[in-house]
Amino acid sequence: MGVGFSGFVGKGTGGHKTPSKPGLGDMPESSVALILSFLDPPEICKLAGLNRAFHRASSADFVWESKLPENHQRLVQKLFDESPQTLANKDVYARLCCANRFDGGTKEVWMEKSRGEICVSISWEAMKIIGIDDRRYWNHIPTDESRFHKVAYLQQIWWLEVSGNLEFEFPRGNYGLYFRLLLGRPTKRLGRRVYKLDHVHGWDIKPVRLQFSTSDGRQHVVSHRYLNDQPAGQWALHHVGDFSVESPNAATKIEFSMTQIDCTHTKGGMCLDSVMILPAN
Repeated sequence: MGVGFSGFVGKGTGGHKTPSKPGLGDMPESSVALILSFLDPPEICKLAGLNRAFHRASSADFVWESKLPENHQRLVQKLFDESPQTLANKDVYARLCCANRFDGGTKEVWMEKSRGEICVSISWEAMKIIGIDDRRYWNHIPTDESRFHKVAYLQQIWWLEVSGNLEFEFPRGNYGLYFRLLLGRPTKRLGRRVYKLDHVHGWDIKPVRLQFSTSDGRQHVVSHRYLNDQPAGQWALHHVGDFSVESPNAATKIEFSMTQIDCTHTKGGMCLDSVMILPAN
């Protein structure tokens, strides 16, 4: 019979009652929890709905211990301002998978659900941008295409210089740093999203210099990119390079920048959303 009928007693020959065969609902909760600990989080959540034993077992702390980043206690303190001892591991996992803002809401961190890897996005509002408050050069455009619901649109400028930094306790591993850019200005016409491309210019003359370095001085990457190589009207992640983290309990400090300071020509028609740091794999 089904799982819900594991305790069903039927009639055998001669009117004698015979117990049905044991089902999943008869498994010891500790055994169920041990099985769940070898599964991926989406599979654990699905099996938690089978019966009460699986539901209770799915909340066991040791089931979720291996699904969390090795430095999750430090992340709890930084992002939630709570003591790790007050939260069950299952709750820590669920909250890390949500978008968590920090540094005044200009930076966001979340955990990838299936692999338990940390991702970070840094809004343009957390960066130093030459001329950002001068509407002759830059506009601030609200849009649902950004995690931060607003992007910086460059109309035209001679000297492009964008820089920023991040200090964060990354788990041990390799990470890639990307600039999220768009050629064109997003808008809506008759309820449909369209992109104005009439101000896109100057990106094919000289490349943009993208770079980052870590504060220990051991990791420094420089990349040159002609932005006109990306399709206009489509968001693109421009990969600057990768870096590695070996000390998960110490904050990794990163400085990054995007420049094109050749003043022989103007460039414009570009949206800057954010810098993203994603697991390298």
